[in-house]
Amino acid sequence: MIYTLHRYIFRELCKVFGLATLAMTLILNFGMLFREIQDFGVTPGQVIHLMFYLLPITLTFVLPMSALFAASMVYGRFAADRELDACRASGISLWMLVYPGLCLAILVAAVNLLLSFHIAPAFIHRSERSVKANAEQILFRNLQRKGFYNLPGSNYYIYADKADPEQKIIEGVIIIGKAKNEFNNLQTVERAKVEIDSRSQVNRATIIAQNLTRMDELEPASTRQVVLEQEFPPLLSDNIKFQKLHQLKVIRADKMQFYPIRQMAVKARSELITELLCGHLNQAFAADSNKIHLESADGSRAYELSAGKAVLSPSQPQTVELLGPVVLTEIDRIRNQVLCRYQSASASCGPETDQLAANMQLNMDSPAWDRGGGVKGVSYSKFVNNLIWPTAIANAIGTKPLLDVLQNVGQTDSVLSQPEKSLLSQVQKLKTSIHRVNNEIDAEIHSRLVLGLGCVGLILTGIALGISLRGGHLLSAFGASAVPAGVVIIFILAGRQLTKNPSVTASLGILTMWTGFVLLLCLTLYLYRRLLRT
Repeated sequence: MIYTLHRYIFRELCKVFGLATLAMTLILNFGMLFREIQDFGVTPGQVIHLMFYLLPITLTFVLPMSALFAASMVYGRFAADRELDACRASGISLWMLVYPGLCLAILVAAVNLLLSFHIAPAFIHRSERSVKANAEQILFRNLQRKGFYNLPGSNYYIYADKADPEQKIIEGVIIIGKAKNEFNNLQTVERAKVEIDSRSQVNRATIIAQNLTRMDELEPASTRQVVLEQEFPPLLSDNIKFQKLHQLKVIRADKMQFYPIRQMAVKARSELITELLCGHLNQAFAADSNKIHLESADGSRAYELSAGKAVLSPSQPQTVELLGPVVLTEIDRIRNQVLCRYQSASASCGPETDQLAANMQLNMDSPAWDRGGGVKGVSYSKFVNNLIWPTAIANAIGTKPLLDVLQNVGQTDSVLSQPEKSLLSQVQKLKTSIHRVNNEIDAEIHSRLVLGLGCVGLILTGIALGISLRGGHLLSAFGASAVPAGVVIIFILAGRQLTKNPSVTASLGILTMWTGFVLLLCLTLYLYRRLLRT
């Protein structure tokens, strides 16, 4: 008889639980996908795929509420129809009747923990790979539909008259660079080929442009062909809350595995290496030889550079200005002979891009050149890129982990003991972000635990309130049961916010989360104590 009764109650619980889960999941899924549909222009087929990928994270929040709704409704109706009184009159204890609800609570708690720690993050990353695999289609679709596209997280807006997704070619292109809410450069391209590498951890868009004309605040410059590369962040998975448990442990051990921290570190590294380059150049120019030896990355060219002085550019970040006379000697390493000598009144150098693998570049303004044998002239500019960093700078940056080098900047034993204010500001922001990420990891782990384990208390509370409020409307039991759930959510959110506050310790936020869980357990024990007495 007991088995039949348990099966009857559990079947009713599953019916209501399933219908409630289906309805809530559909509503939340469409709400979560609205931003991706609007920002990235995904197709209906991709929307269905994304709904499937986002289903686990939706279920993480839906399952506890659906189970709470089912428990309060089923046990409320069970008590309102006097079935509960009949069972207790037959000698069946309350705990035996609550057993099916307890099984549902434990099952939902276990599934919730599994979803939040493993399944949901895995599906989020699968959805990321799905969108990345169609990144080129999204780019060309937006160019065809709107005529322009802004790569997520980048400062470049791409306008095109014609887009051919089959050959990955765009024509009549205008690329506008925007920094600090101001357009600072404009590039026109007759024809370009676009390739997006989405297989690596960092997304990278490569634009191979022909007949490019660049215009900025200084003057226009033209070149026949140029390759533009732009990294852009992950579309969905660059957030701590979308990481698996082992990924959270990896990020805690190495913050460079987390994209936002990596980007901040790379920018700070570019500033650091620029200041190191400025100091190294001044030391070389003040030495007896008055020159510095540079080599191209492919090993085909060597350069000897001399100048009067090197200073950090006040207007262009990550740029070292060379004050004249600036002399550059280009040497063919294979033939071991001088190819040309360039001389100008000024020049500039620095890292090519804000990337870890970026090499050094040099740009001379209106240099006079001499190839020997009376062959002389003046060119508009002399641009040399893909130069290997001087050995002293490469050793200073590459001997220790990048984050350790950056966080040590400004101290007596660091690679740069007297940095500029801008670099110190970036390093301080990096330290603050690292501290915040550590706190967010703690908050994420504990909030998932509290939410998962709290499912048991919430569902048992829903059962108790359903039985206690059997004389009223059935939905009144669910409404009353939602109050403790809301309180637990408030404690979780408050705890997460406290962990992000740099003025308090992370332990206070964690304690706040578990306080909500303890209060829920106390409420559950109080309700069942009253039921057992009556």
